[in-house]
Amino acid sequence: MKIVLLGALLMTLVGCSTLNSGLEKWSSLNNSKREYEVKTAWVRRTTEKDNLGFRKINRMTPVLAGDLIIQGNGMDGIVAYNRDNGQERWRLPITNGAEPSATLIRDRLFVGASDGNFYSIEASTGVVQWTFATKSENLAAPLLDDGIVYFLAGNSVFYALDAATGRQLWLYSRQDTSQFSIRGGSQAALSNGTLYVGFSDGSLVALNAKNGAAVWEVQLNRNKRFRDMDATPVVDGNQIYMAGYDDKLYCISADKGEVLWRVDGGGYSAVTIIGDKLYYPTTNGEVVALKKSNGDKIWSYKLKEGIATQIKPYKGVLVFGESQGFLRFMDANSGTVIGGFEPGRGILSAPQVDEKNGRVYFISGEANLWAMDAGWIRTPYF
Repeated sequence: MKIVLLGALLMTLVGCSTLNSGLEKWSSLNNSKREYEVKTAWVRRTTEKDNLGFRKINRMTPVLAGDLIIQGNGMDGIVAYNRDNGQERWRLPITNGAEPSATLIRDRLFVGASDGNFYSIEASTGVVQWTFATKSENLAAPLLDDGIVYFLAGNSVFYALDAATGRQLWLYSRQDTSQFSIRGGSQAALSNGTLYVGFSDGSLVALNAKNGAAVWEVQLNRNKRFRDMDATPVVDGNQIYMAGYDDKLYCISADKGEVLWRVDGGGYSAVTIIGDKLYYPTTNGEVVALKKSNGDKIWSYKLKEGIATQIKPYKGVLVFGESQGFLRFMDANSGTVIGGFEPGRGILSAPQVDEKNGRVYFISGEANLWAMDAGWIRTPYF
């Protein structure tokens, strides 16, 4: 009897030992989970002095230029910082600031400003190379190609300038008879020698890049109040994707200007194409994923307040700002928010991503430049 009991006890102990070993092995493999972490690396006030008056619009996407991160604000100018630690490297005062995004080529930064001038700036030093007077606010990002810089001024005049000297090559002008207009402007897109640019009168125009002659034009946004076509056209093969404010998203043929399909939901920012999908922030406060072929909706995410900025891909996820809320990180397949950060007073500029160093930069509504470290980490279950 004692022998039997001893044998049973030994079997029980062996079983417990095996079970415990298995649990330890399982625990070592599964006692952690992935969590998306967003934390501040540094933050800097971009204005020279505190803004105690009316809050201006800050829409410039931060520019990566070597070891610098360059940021303009809508109040008093442009500043360059060391992108790693936020140490200020140079500052260029500009009356009423520089609101639109800029374009960088080698060591030249091209940007329009609210003082009625367009600037060519040495990116490494902040020294102005030349200016071109437009005699109006400049609210649209420029496009640079083959030594020519193209941009739309606030008075609906589209310019082509020699990038080296600032000499005017040609211009294209339209008259807008509407009484209301959204603050902003369309950055041109270029494909096969043709420029595509939206105007505040609701039209999308194709221009010959060499001489500015109109190839075709199509009236898209026919709203009685806001007809602006301020989003950047996105060219994909023979398709152009273009949004009208408080209107629709259009798919247009690049060669003829014919509307191929349209979906309800206007937009202020450009679509983002990843594979066979379009990611699109609408002016009714949604972020939607659509089939690129026909505009069918795959998923949508509704913001609590405001509208989203242009969406940027970042290490397999989507990142965008909310005009009255957070910097958001989202799963591209499901539209599920996986992380975020609230800087105060929202975000109107599209973020800048540095995938190599795992960092995202953006300017907030209070004109603060934020450098954020973001990515997946493992945390213990218990």
